[in-house]
Amino acid sequence: MSETTESTLRTTMAKALNLGMRRALTDDPKVLLMGEDIGSLGGVYRVTEGLKGDFGAHRVRDTPLGEAGIVGTAIGMAMRGYRPVCEIQFDGFTYPAFNQITTQLAKMHARSDGDVQVPVTIRIPSGGVIGSIEHHSESPEALFAHTAGVRIVTPSTPQDAYWMIQQSISSQDPVIFFEPKRRYWLRGQVDLLRPTSESPFTAHVVREGEELTLVAWGPLVPVALAVAEAAFEDGHSVEVVDLRSLSPIDFDTLEASVNRTGRMVVAHEAPVFGGLGAEIASRITDRCFYSLEAPVQRVGGYHLPYPPAGMEENYVPDLDRILDAVERAFAY
Repeated sequence: MSETTESTLRTTMAKALNLGMRRALTDDPKVLLMGEDIGSLGGVYRVTEGLKGDFGAHRVRDTPLGEAGIVGTAIGMAMRGYRPVCEIQFDGFTYPAFNQITTQLAKMHARSDGDVQVPVTIRIPSGGVIGSIEHHSESPEALFAHTAGVRIVTPSTPQDAYWMIQQSISSQDPVIFFEPKRRYWLRGQVDLLRPTSESPFTAHVVREGEELTLVAWGPLVPVALAVAEAAFEDGHSVEVVDLRSLSPIDFDTLEASVNRTGRMVVAHEAPVFGGLGAEIASRITDRCFYSLEAPVQRVGGYHLPYPPAGMEENYVPDLDRILDAVERAFAY
């Protein structure tokens, strides 16, 4: 059950996404949803539940099992003036569409010298710790962040989920929207009138601190907040920044935070090797060299294929592993 007042709503992230897409469908007749089992079933996680019944099968379309076809069709429809919202059923199923995303979707605007816009939003449930089988618990954000021309965002709260999906759909640029699947059932307050930010491409300080900046996104933001609380009990003041946008990265917010705190830890579920944490660490070291009191610490998954369900909690960074990195930063 959702608890609502005239301007606020307390609900889950999955329901907030549903409401955000509902509003986008209502506000713009050119918006349509497409993906495997999103219509009658409402998607594997029921994020699109009820939308086909309210908006019709012509706007909430079940597609064949073929991710390259889903994205390729969406590109063509966007070039004809529509705003398709594609659902990739699981993160590991994105790879068959990798060619369409990186060689077509991301490059069409530049290839046409700015004449063609492709406002496609690709929703991808991402991350692990849900007990799934192989190919169902990936964190592929770095693969797409390396490709110029596509924006990448991820919410960590129902509030951001509700607003950021709408902002992504209304963007003139293609957007990959990573949804942290283990947070679909996270409940929180949604302000139906005021977004966290007017743009989904900015970072947000979710807890202020004075001695260290802890950067996380998507599924790890609640863990980062728990780390900050544990560090506070040990006498340390940790600032938590929810990155929100993975491409572009809001380095101005990160730089301002580190110039105040002097230390940084970056945490993500994806492997540390070649991950976005490396880019953030390098840029912040360059921009904040004279403010840093310790090297930027990174925490992430291991450089291994994602493990079976019974071992995934040893693979994904938890409170203890992130707290260890915080303590290393304070040891300098």
